[in-house]
Amino acid sequence: MNNTTLPEKYSHPYTFDKKYKKSAVYFSMEFAIDQSLKTYSGGLGFLAGSHMRSAYDLKQNLIGIGILWKKGYYDQYKKEDLSMGVHFQEKIYYFLEETNIKFTIKIDNHDVWVTALFLNPKTFGTVPMFFLTTDLPENDYLAKSTTFRLYDSDPNAKIAQTMVLGLGGAKLLDALNYDPEVYHLNEAHALSCVFHLYNKYKSVDAIKEKLVFTTHTPEEAGNEKHDINLLNSLSFFDGIPLEKVREITGIHDDTFNHTLVGLRLSKIANGVSKLHGEVSRDMWKDYPGICSITHITNAQNKKYWADAWLDEAFQNKDREALIKRKTRLKSKLFEVVADQTGKIFDPKIVTIVWARRFADYKRPDLITRDYDRFIKLLSDTNRPVQIIFAGKPYPMDFGAIHNFDNLTYISKSIKNMAVLTGHELKLSRQLKEGADVWLNNPRVTREASGTSGMTAAMNGAINFSTNDGWIREFKDLNKTQNSFVLPIVDHNLPTYIQDQMDLDNLYEMLEGEILPLYYKTPKKWWDLVETSMTQIVPFFDSARMVDEYYKKLYK
Repeated sequence: MNNTTLPEKYSHPYTFDKKYKKSAVYFSMEFAIDQSLKTYSGGLGFLAGSHMRSAYDLKQNLIGIGILWKKGYYDQYKKEDLSMGVHFQEKIYYFLEETNIKFTIKIDNHDVWVTALFLNPKTFGTVPMFFLTTDLPENDYLAKSTTFRLYDSDPNAKIAQTMVLGLGGAKLLDALNYDPEVYHLNEAHALSCVFHLYNKYKSVDAIKEKLVFTTHTPEEAGNEKHDINLLNSLSFFDGIPLEKVREITGIHDDTFNHTLVGLRLSKIANGVSKLHGEVSRDMWKDYPGICSITHITNAQNKKYWADAWLDEAFQNKDREALIKRKTRLKSKLFEVVADQTGKIFDPKIVTIVWARRFADYKRPDLITRDYDRFIKLLSDTNRPVQIIFAGKPYPMDFGAIHNFDNLTYISKSIKNMAVLTGHELKLSRQLKEGADVWLNNPRVTREASGTSGMTAAMNGAINFSTNDGWIREFKDLNKTQNSFVLPIVDHNLPTYIQDQMDLDNLYEMLEGEILPLYYKTPKKWWDLVETSMTQIVPFFDSARMVDEYYKKLYK
């Protein structure tokens, strides 16, 4: 009989806090744990990484299961003409430990060998974590390459990757003789594990007793769907006949909606902000058989993200030391700018940063779309501005890559505009430490939560955002202003009209409020910085978030 205790060599290095004794396993396609471990692409991974760190800090009985991507997401660089290049290079991690656990899962009716590598909790201060890989001599090249690239562009290969996470993760737990009380799916990628569980327990109720689900997608069209017959031919259902799969999942046509099935087979699910919880409940309300959807607002691990010296000055209420440290952090970021672009930025000048995954709805280039006004902004010598862009488009999203290249092209002739490459944990932290203004302008209703502004605020940057995701909860925390948030435009309008209205409002707020505050009333600027730093914790520190997962989801 399986038990709820891990083998000793993989166990937690602490006695569990009694509030968090229930055993849970967290499945995620990506984890951003450390700059040296390239197993993430963007926000989903940053969130999962903070979750693993805070669960360790709070002594929770949680473990993480992910995939060891041999070539990571990709390495971003600039080609000879400064356009963006994509480079896939093998990564080797000497700090991961071999488990020597090997087993097979069926993919496309073939046996594929899977092994797991172990990340010791003491290495980076996380709960025990296992990373699955098919890169084994027993496999042919096709099977080996399943775990080469995060989010493979080939649809069948991507389905196979989710099967390694779901079926492979569930089989790993069996191999460890470990039967956790809760299976927590961070997004629907690991959904195939439910079919392994059905084969094991022969009961939908038994699956529902164990499964909880976090959805991150704020619109129905964005949720992963596949032809049920394709999934069947790829062995996604772990040998369960299609008629039985339909009975288990309630899918009676040929479109298998992964999120919908996750919502039907879970005990409870959550959206990732208050707004996203409302959007999700509304989005799925007409589908029969789904579980209740609550919300747990995303958060980030302050201990990892906040600059210790800046935070110390803030905690000591030493404004002089705070300003001195922030100026130093800006100078350190500007060394990266100079190294990558040959441009010398000035720490006394207000610095705006836009840095996150390049995606159409996030509108990386919005501020540049009124080109004359943008040039006028960057040419003003009375209220000078510096602006930095960074982010990694999906390597096959040629629209997003074109957007990145266009920003680089514009920046060639502007000495106070920089576009940086290599947006991973290290650069992300440097950008937040060096930013005065953290610009975030997704189309409203499209950002489920977003978290980059949280870690920016922990480092003394002021959020300047459209009114979407987590920022709604932050700006309304109490009656004092802590950020600059644009008025909401009607999201039923055509997108080009929404974009134009947001752009006009953005310039009005930037030129009419933000720049005068920074340059004319510096004392009030630093009051705002301190208010923002005060209010960002504890609510947006992931200690609150992982506590809520136990209280609201694992209970």
